[in-house]
Amino acid sequence: MKIREVHKNDFTISTDKNKLDVESIHKFLANETDWANGIPIQTLKTSIENSLNFGVYYKNKQIGFARIISDFSTIAYLGDVYILKEYRGKGLSKWLMNEITEHPN
Repeated sequence: MKIREVHKNDFTISTDKNKLDVESIHKFLANETDWANGIPIQTLKTSIENSLNFGVYYKNKQIGFARIISDFSTIAYLGDVYILKEYRGKGLSKWLMNEITEHPN
C-alpha cells in the first residue's frame, strides 16, 4: 500500500508504519484509555501490523494516532483514535478524520 503523508505547518499525518512510535502509542492506549487499558505491547504491535495506521506528528514527535481495521473491500472500522491532551483544540482531530475519510483505500 502506498504511503500517504500530508503536512500543515509543523504537523504531519502519515500512514508510514516505520514512523510510528509504538512505545508512545502503547503508553497512551495502555494507561489513558478505557478501551485498551493494560493492553500488552505485543498485542498492540500485532494490531498495528494488521491495520492501516495514521500517525499524527508535531515536528518529529508522535502526538496522535488512529487505525483502520479493514478488509479493504467492503468494510472498515475506526479504532484507537487519540490526540495528546496538550495538542487538543487545534483542529488536529478534525484534520485526522478528514484524512482518514479521504484515504483512497
